[in-house]
Amino acid sequence: MKSQLTFWATCLTVCLMASTLCGLQTESAPAQTQDTQNTLPDAEIQDKLQEQVQEIGKTLDQSQAVQDVSAGVLEPIYQAAEFVAFPAFYWLAFALMVAGVISFAGQLVFAKLLLLVRGNLNVKEIISDLLGLLISAVGLILTTQAATENSSFTESPVMVVSATVVGGLLGLVFYYRDCIDALMPALPFRYAEYNFYRAAQQGLDARLLWPTLE
Repeated sequence: MKSQLTFWATCLTVCLMASTLCGLQTESAPAQTQDTQNTLPDAEIQDKLQEQVQEIGKTLDQSQAVQDVSAGVLEPIYQAAEFVAFPAFYWLAFALMVAGVISFAGQLVFAKLLLLVRGNLNVKEIISDLLGLLISAVGLILTTQAATENSSFTESPVMVVSATVVGGLLGLVFYYRDCIDALMPALPFRYAEYNFYRAAQQGLDARLLWPTLE
């Protein structure tokens, strides 16, 4: 009960401090029009705001309720990390992160450049692919760091190279999977049937019809 009261008191203190900061910002604007000599420079206002934010952070760090919440969030993560701290897990995680980087990079570099040439650019898709690439890259860095500290994965060149190759192939599969919606309408069944019979009749010398994104 006491920890809950401390937590809510801390939250109330933060709200009051935030409202004070908002009042300081709203009152500074008319003061500039009335008397510019009595207003604080922007640098001083930023310094004061930074000090207030630091004080709020220190107050929250010292709160036992916040510490208990933080420990409750981190404890199951630490337990899961200790449970999966073996090379095979980091091999799989590394491969998946490489796959994500390759897939989203391909979407951004190749698919979106083609759409840009066509004049059919979707900003929402670009932001989504960029976010996916960023998450995959950060995950790859953190996975490598965790594997270096907690397992022997990075000490084996064979495991690192194999995970990179598998991740790269998965990334290409994911990339082409996203392009399949644009390729399928370009290859109707009659064209697939034509390719099948020509390949059966002429083998490697057959001239086949194949769709492109151009």
